[in-house]
Amino acid sequence: MDLVISGARIADGTGAPIETGDVGIDGGRIAAIGAPGSLSGRKKLDADGLVLAPGFIDMHSHSDIQVLAQPDHLAKVSQGVTTEVLGQDGLSYAPVDDSTLAALRAQLAGWNDDPPGFDWNWRSVGEYLDRLDQGIAVNAAYLIPQGSVRMLAVGFDDRPATEDELNRMRELLVTGLAEGAVGMSSGLTYTPGMYASTEELVDLCAVVGAHGGYYSPHHRSYGAGALEAFAEMVDVSRRSGCPLHLAHATMNFSVNKGRAPELLALLDDALADGCDISLDTYPYLPGATYLSALLPSWSAEGGLEATLDRLADPGTRERIRVEIEETGSDGAHGVPIDWEAIEINGVRNPDNAHLVGHSVAESARWAGRPVSELYFDVLISERLGTSCLMHVGHEENVQAIMRHVTHTGGSDGLLVGARPHPRAWGTFPRYLARYVRELGVLDLADCVAHLTGRAAKRLRLADRGLVRTGYAADLVLFDPDTVTDTATFDEPRQQAGGIPYVFVNGVAAIDGGRATGALAGHSLRKRESTTT
Repeated sequence: MDLVISGARIADGTGAPIETGDVGIDGGRIAAIGAPGSLSGRKKLDADGLVLAPGFIDMHSHSDIQVLAQPDHLAKVSQGVTTEVLGQDGLSYAPVDDSTLAALRAQLAGWNDDPPGFDWNWRSVGEYLDRLDQGIAVNAAYLIPQGSVRMLAVGFDDRPATEDELNRMRELLVTGLAEGAVGMSSGLTYTPGMYASTEELVDLCAVVGAHGGYYSPHHRSYGAGALEAFAEMVDVSRRSGCPLHLAHATMNFSVNKGRAPELLALLDDALADGCDISLDTYPYLPGATYLSALLPSWSAEGGLEATLDRLADPGTRERIRVEIEETGSDGAHGVPIDWEAIEINGVRNPDNAHLVGHSVAESARWAGRPVSELYFDVLISERLGTSCLMHVGHEENVQAIMRHVTHTGGSDGLLVGARPHPRAWGTFPRYLARYVRELGVLDLADCVAHLTGRAAKRLRLADRGLVRTGYAADLVLFDPDTVTDTATFDEPRQQAGGIPYVFVNGVAAIDGGRATGALAGHSLRKRESTTT
């Protein structure tokens, strides 16, 4: 064997009790598992009481561009992630044509940047997955983004799709799934995906389910209409027959404080009826998105230039202000915005660098201006490319939801901007440090199962997510007594502590706590054989 990891405390990804043993790796796979001291190989790594677990699976990632632009991908490999799911929230870069790619590059700059000189040499899902296969640090699965598909077929119009347009969207889904996508995502508070009706989503999800995929929606509200929005997604799953995975499934804003049990009751009832449902969360209170996401959907109809024209018109500004500050826009989850809770954390225009790390309200006070006016002018000067943190979460909801039987982990991490959310670098060690070791919300073996085996089951990965003979050697070794998230809101780009070794397909990505720069990952493509 190439390598024997000796004397590890094995958390195998099933939630079974941790047992000490040896694990042998050969040819990128787990070749043998035995009692301590029973295996021999060309190289030996003495685990010395470290926990050996399957590599963590990030079920909600926004690394679509940065996994290529920054190939070492330290943010993820350093926290033990060996697989991540891209194409989230209904907006990503495949399938596209030249026009929609240009629109998406502008719309998503606050999420993913638009790196100068980057080679956008794909248009289809298959071509994007081929690009990933040229060398990435972790494995990656891809969800077809419903908003991008609607952009291709319908454009930016807020109206029902015609039958011809529905057929075009169906064709795009069938093609993308055949090329290897694992399902479809939606961003139902983002344009243009939010313009889809429930019936349209049922129609598209029927295609996804028939081809062995699952549906992962960012639903229509995490605020005033959160429970109703979750119920809509369960209804879509029931009617379409498509498995459902709820993205960053939480209950935010003051209207939802302490309401997680209502969500969990809804899910438990559906599970009892035979629905196939799972979810992911991140272990933090603030959320993150682009600043223009707070706009009402009507103001974004027609795309970037039409939105900027509306923001420059005084009368339209006032209409938008009323919706955001007084009634609650659909983009702001139906809750009147508290500008003290909205913190700018990334800008593209250097003239706005002084705004980073401060709430919109605070910056407006310093400038001696009405807060809405500052908000609108920032969006214009940034061409909507600003990112923000939303301090709207509740600890009791976070803890209740992570205990659920279908829970998995997802960072929802944005990797760009001056001060990105620390979840991009800290999600997985934070689960182990805060919610296992410090608070005891989850048992260690069970937590590992949340972050590995359960996620692999949703993705229908037949040979990943568990420590099993014959499985891919995606593995992480961590010290349960010292593993910790060091990323903070002030210093978010900090490598996790207590994770000295990470292997991707049997190749060390982190060795002795140091990144190797290895690019051993590749795309994980759905195969039709997984549908049975």
